[in-house]
Amino acid sequence: MILEVAILHVKPGQTTEFEAAFAEARHIISTMKGFVNLQLQHCLENDHQYILLVNWESLEDHTIGFRQSVEYQQWKSLLHHYYDPFPVVEHYRPVLFRSEPGEPSTGAY
Repeated sequence: MILEVAILHVKPGQTTEFEAAFAEARHIISTMKGFVNLQLQHCLENDHQYILLVNWESLEDHTIGFRQSVEYQQWKSLLHHYYDPFPVVEHYRPVLFRSEPGEPSTGAY
């Protein structure tokens, strides 16, 4: 599994509109091949900042399957005008994780 991470800086005064647009956009991404789940979290210290965490089955599911799709154009049209600056997106692979509360951390591979 691959984790996509993006810090989103939403233009000041547009967070309410962004959150409404994201609620619509999440339905687009959730239908894509390889999509597992996502989290959008609002920063407590910076009210215009969010973190987007998306789990994909593979890197290519995001970079090719989603980013080169018609659905991505819809996603882009709903969300990209809210960002300043445009977010840097990075991808991570699991190294260690905790399966259940109280269980020891284990290797992902």
